[in-house]
Amino acid sequence: MNDAAATQWRSTLAWLAVVAAGVAAAVALAVVATRTRIERNTAARELDVLATLLPAGSYDNQPAGDRIDVTDAALLGSAEPLPVYRARMAGQPVAAILTVVARQGYVGPIRLLVSMRVDGQVLGVRAVEHQETPGLGDRIDAAKSSWIDSFTGRSLGDPAAARWALRRDGGEFDAITGATVTSRAVVDAVRHAAEYFATHQSALFGRPPE
Repeated sequence: MNDAAATQWRSTLAWLAVVAAGVAAAVALAVVATRTRIERNTAARELDVLATLLPAGSYDNQPAGDRIDVTDAALLGSAEPLPVYRARMAGQPVAAILTVVARQGYVGPIRLLVSMRVDGQVLGVRAVEHQETPGLGDRIDAAKSSWIDSFTGRSLGDPAAARWALRRDGGEFDAITGATVTSRAVVDAVRHAAEYFATHQSALFGRPPE
C-alpha cells in the first residue's frame, strides 16, 4: 500500500470511528430519554391514584408532597428506592401509601400502590404499572374488575399470616380466573407491604419529606 492509499485508509477509519461514536451517543441518549419518559409517566399515574386510596376528609396535608423514598428488596421487591406517600391530619399520621413491586407476575414485574392505615388495616391497593395478559392478568386493574378491592379492610391479623394466600394455596383470597400466577404475585406483594409497614411505621412517619 502506497503512502496515498494508507493516508486515505486512515482517514476512512477515522471517519467511521466518528460516525460510530455519534451513533452510539445518539442511541444512549435515546435510551435515557425513553427511560426518563417512562419514569415520569409512572410517577404521574401514581400521583393520580393517591386520592383514590385515602378516605375523603381523613387527611389535611398533601401526600404527594409528604414523600420519602425507601429501599427493601426482600419486602418491597426492588433494590431501587421506592416512594412512600404519607397522609396526616393536624400533623398526626393517618396513613401511608407504599410502592411495592410484585416481581413474580406472569409477564413481568407489577408495580402496586398499597395504602396502609396507622392501625395496620389496608385502605386500598392499585396496580399502576404492569404488562399482564389482556383479558386475564390485566384484571388486577381497578378499571377492569373489582378483584383488587378484595384487600381493602384486611390486615396482617385478618386473615392470619398462614391464610394470606390464594384459596388454592390454602389461603383466603380468590384468584382471578385464568390468572393464578398474577393473582398470587399480587397477594404476596400486598402482604409484604403490610409487613414492611408494621415493622417500619415509626421510621416512615418520623423522617422529613424528601
